[in-house]
Amino acid sequence: MKATLTSPPSRSPPPGSHPALAERRQTSFSFEIPVACHRSHVKLVAAGQSGDGRVVANLLTNHRRYHLDSDLEKALNRVDFFRIFHTMSLRHGFDHFGILQLGNEGDACMLSHRLVLHDLPSGLAEEYDKRHRFGDSVVFKTLHRSVIPSIWKADDPHLGNGSNLLAQLGFDMLICVPVTGINGARYAVLFLGDCEEIAKPAHFELCYDALCAFDYFYRLVLSNKAGLGLTPRETEILRWISHGKTASEIALIVSVSEHTVNSHTATILKKLDVVNRTQMVAKAIREQIIQ
Repeated sequence: MKATLTSPPSRSPPPGSHPALAERRQTSFSFEIPVACHRSHVKLVAAGQSGDGRVVANLLTNHRRYHLDSDLEKALNRVDFFRIFHTMSLRHGFDHFGILQLGNEGDACMLSHRLVLHDLPSGLAEEYDKRHRFGDSVVFKTLHRSVIPSIWKADDPHLGNGSNLLAQLGFDMLICVPVTGINGARYAVLFLGDCEEIAKPAHFELCYDALCAFDYFYRLVLSNKAGLGLTPRETEILRWISHGKTASEIALIVSVSEHTVNSHTATILKKLDVVNRTQMVAKAIREQIIQ
């Protein structure tokens, strides 16, 4: 379907203005709108001029989830998302999946502690942590340097000898799909198996499916855990505390009394199960409540 937008008649340009101005005021342009949209119709709101003279055109579509639509709409908890990601990995020829919380590259980290959901063999991640440092792996470091999906093979020379995550875990192939929560927290969806190769269309489909499923998983499961029950005002005060502001300074910033700030601070301490401000900020960063 082709849509054509033409700006409405307007006043003549001021005397002495550039000739192109008059021509631009009557310009028409067209563009193609795809007619096959998943579960939605594309709607073009009439073009007209807003108060500042710009043409207004709103193109409305739903987020496309394709064959995952039904499963994602029904998903409510970790069990549901475990099934979705497990089925996704099998459908594309992989044996296992894992959702990895990246955190900060410089932090000491263990694979078993970074996995927020996975179907790896029981005890595999813990056994890996006894023998290796996940933070030293090339895969982990690469995930902090790029958001482009990557494909790794056990015999890949870039993996090195002492930091070859695939060889250490016992898999031949790994696909990493970097993803981000709506608060900016970084994760990666991993698919592991003994595949020989994955075709370009299948790789694209797997990455898109992982992105869609993670978006639901984050909003329905991880964000509820990450917030640990803090209200927006408590989160705001916590953020200012992390910047080193005192209670009196925060009171001025958020326009409440110092007593109210102290009351919120006491509530935050209780909800995060810590005993002082230092522990409060450290846990809030670790749980990615604040950045």
